[in-house]
Amino acid sequence: MINNGQLIRVIVLCAMVFGLIAPIVLGLWQTVKAAFGFMPALGLLEWSTEPWQKLQNLSGFSTSLRLTLTTGFGATLVSFLLATGVCTTLQAYLRPSIVARILTPFLATPHAAIAVGLTFVLAPSGWIARMLSGPLGWENPPDLSTVNDSWGLALMLGLIVKEVPFLLFLILSALSQISITNQMATARSLGYTPSHIWIKVIMPQVWPLIRLPFWVVLAYSLSVVDMAIILGPSNPPTLAVAVTRWFSSHELSMLAPASAGALLQAMIVLLSLVFVYLCELLIRHSGVWWLRKGSRGTSINLGIWITTVCTIGLMILASLTLLSLFIWSLTWRWSFPRLIPESWSLRAWTNSFDSWGVALGNTLALASATTLISLIITIAWLETEDSANTTRSSWINSLIYLPLLVPQITFLYGLNVVFLSINFSASYIAVIWAQTLFVFPYMMIALSDPWRAMDPRFTKVGAALGAGPWKRLISIKLHVLLRPILTAISIGVAVSVAQYLPTLFIGAGRINTLTTEAVTLSSGSDRRITAVYASLQAALPFIIYLVAFLLPAVLHRNRRDLIGVFQK
Repeated sequence: MINNGQLIRVIVLCAMVFGLIAPIVLGLWQTVKAAFGFMPALGLLEWSTEPWQKLQNLSGFSTSLRLTLTTGFGATLVSFLLATGVCTTLQAYLRPSIVARILTPFLATPHAAIAVGLTFVLAPSGWIARMLSGPLGWENPPDLSTVNDSWGLALMLGLIVKEVPFLLFLILSALSQISITNQMATARSLGYTPSHIWIKVIMPQVWPLIRLPFWVVLAYSLSVVDMAIILGPSNPPTLAVAVTRWFSSHELSMLAPASAGALLQAMIVLLSLVFVYLCELLIRHSGVWWLRKGSRGTSINLGIWITTVCTIGLMILASLTLLSLFIWSLTWRWSFPRLIPESWSLRAWTNSFDSWGVALGNTLALASATTLISLIITIAWLETEDSANTTRSSWINSLIYLPLLVPQITFLYGLNVVFLSINFSASYIAVIWAQTLFVFPYMMIALSDPWRAMDPRFTKVGAALGAGPWKRLISIKLHVLLRPILTAISIGVAVSVAQYLPTLFIGAGRINTLTTEAVTLSSGSDRRITAVYASLQAALPFIIYLVAFLLPAVLHRNRRDLIGVFQK
């Protein structure tokens, strides 16, 4: 007979298969069929490699491939080095909770909003050029390609601005699980400098804790679409953007090479992750030899301080991008080279209210539904693990990251084909399901560690006082874990608001959200309207984060003994 623990594992497996794996597998299968020329809807009933030949012969394909690799690897590597360097400097002075509060505006802001703000700051007529116009004598915007440059430098900078706070928060959270003070003291007594202690002692312990999130960052950088449309080169663009354009083309003959490009995107990410893993093995083996050698080496404190200064500069740049969004949304006239607008107005908000009001309503509806569904599934999952007294297997933990590691462009088109075949596409329910694929993993990751870290004596006391399973869950666990739950909710809302491709593909372009509209308007000439959408997109997650931070303090301002809570 199956005991409770085995039954829970079966339920978890079924949830993983039908909730996360099945949509991805079905979407991938449809993409694979189209990539090899098998498209019955278009009368193509034979498998062939012709789509791959067409893909290779498309104009700018090799350049798109190069841009994908250079921007993806470059942004991820630089972000990791900067985050590591600043952690080395700040870990002794700042607690992770304090850092989290400082980084909240940057973590909450969607990628597209950051990208739009960067265009306002980096453009030839942007804030930086206006600041330099006085010393350099510029009366007109300089003829420089500072955005959408052919090398993808602006795209790399945008990715770095978003990824450094994320990696910084991850590393500091991992450090809280290590007895870093004792290890630093012991290593320093052996003659090692602080920088070498980090390289030889601390980071080898931190890396396993952040490996999967680092892979997610790399996969995203290699396959990003919204930021690449706004900041990246346009002719030719990165591979993910090119594939998106081919899928959206009115020529049906482009569907097959687009599918081949989407499958190639998945291969690039997979091979990149394998490459990173092989580099890890190489560093691990060479590191053992380096440790045994016992060399104290020379100090690299200068390099660490340089990374710290660069990171502070990035945070200042990110702050300018957020500020520029709100200023441009309230601007009526702002001629070059003035640093502040000449005249202000609310016309951009009032004249476009009908448009952004609909987009805001759709965004709120989708975010509320996906976050609520993901929260219910997450709590149910964690509670059943507690009831069965089991822990999540490592392979299940890896599968949770699967939607975040597989490029969205690879399976969303195929998933939309499946939805079309059952007359399910272009509906709110379909978009909610597609967004939940990405919201749920983030909420599970955010809530699982605090849930397991809760002292089990709370529930034991509740059981001793006669509280049943439901009352222990509602009156004790949800009460004690209110702040982590609200934090997970805020993360879920932020992830939902930021979704571009799932809304565009599964919604068939019929469901407008703040993100889809901001990306579309970013190529237009009216910065005011674009700033309105990007400001709303940035403000919405931040408000939810603020509520998540303030609500527990309000509710718990008059703390009572838990016994009184149990007896209510």
